[in-house]
Amino acid sequence: MPHRPVKPVLKKYAKSMRSNQTDAEAVLWNELRNRQLMGMKFRRQVPIANYIADFVCAEHRLIVEVDGSQHAGCDYDQLRDAKLRAQNFVILRFWNDDVLREINSVCDTIIAAAGLNK
Repeated sequence: MPHRPVKPVLKKYAKSMRSNQTDAEAVLWNELRNRQLMGMKFRRQVPIANYIADFVCAEHRLIVEVDGSQHAGCDYDQLRDAKLRAQNFVILRFWNDDVLREINSVCDTIIAAAGLNK
C-alpha cells in the first residue's frame, strides 16, 4: 500500500484509539499482532482515505472492523465501506461479542478472506 500523507488530526486520533482500544479489539489484536495469524502483517487503527480502519493487512488488501451496537444499521459505515471497497479493500465486520466469544471462528473467517488455507 503506497504511503500517502495523513492529516495530522487523523494521525492524532488513530494514536489515541490505539491507546484506548476496546476489550474486543485487544483480544483480536492479540491474535493478529506479530504475524501470528498465518504470517499476515496487520497494523491497527490505520488512517486510510479519511477514515481510520481498526485492523489492516495491506498485503491482502484486507480491513477488519470490530463493532459495538452503535454500528447496527449505520449508514455512515455503509458509505465508508463502499469508499474503501472502491480502493480494492475487502472489509470484514465482526461484532464485539463475536470476537470475545468466538475468536477462533473470527480468525478462520479472516484467513479465508485472505485466501489462505490453514
